[in-house]
Amino acid sequence: MLDALNLECVRGERRLFAGVSFRLDGGEMLWLQGTNGAGKTSLLRMVCGLTPAASGEIRWRGQPIGGLGEAFRGELCYLGHHNAIKDDLTPLENVLSAAKLADETLDEEAALDALERVGLRGREDLACRYLSQGQKRRAALARLVHEKRALWVLDEPYVALDRAAVDLVAGLIGAHLQRGGLAVVTTHQPVAVSAGALRQVWLGAVDTADGRD
Repeated sequence: MLDALNLECVRGERRLFAGVSFRLDGGEMLWLQGTNGAGKTSLLRMVCGLTPAASGEIRWRGQPIGGLGEAFRGELCYLGHHNAIKDDLTPLENVLSAAKLADETLDEEAALDALERVGLRGREDLACRYLSQGQKRRAALARLVHEKRALWVLDEPYVALDRAAVDLVAGLIGAHLQRGGLAVVTTHQPVAVSAGALRQVWLGAVDTADGRD
């Protein structure tokens, strides 16, 4: 369903990676690893269609994503390294607004259930500016509880989480794979997902434009 073919990433005069290829079918997850500065976030953004590749191509259901537009974005859930929540809004308001922006139907009861699952019940009406970093991350991850889009792209989803929250998120990813979904995840922590096939891609040290290490 998702194919990456000979991807290359160049930033300024530096080539971060080249020749990266992988294929994911339903129920499979890609664990993207690499050194700091190797281009992991850039590769995730390429998969989402947010950053163009210097060369190579990404296909979704056999078609280049560049020509699919909303048809592709409607099947994509991207959660970046930053939480992308509004500090002036409450966790409940953030979950509901995220669903609305994604053109998804999510009522308040389902949103409260998501917040309870991630450990924020009782703080659902507190402005996010008063939450800890771990609680803010939980508020961002709450959207995954009822997320049904086919492709999840997650950049460091475990950052600022305790062990129990890490296990919860791993369980959500596992359930997604069991439903036949796909996931592309980058994390420095070991991946323990209970279901689905796990593939790995390692991005090594960066190269300069002339090919020297």
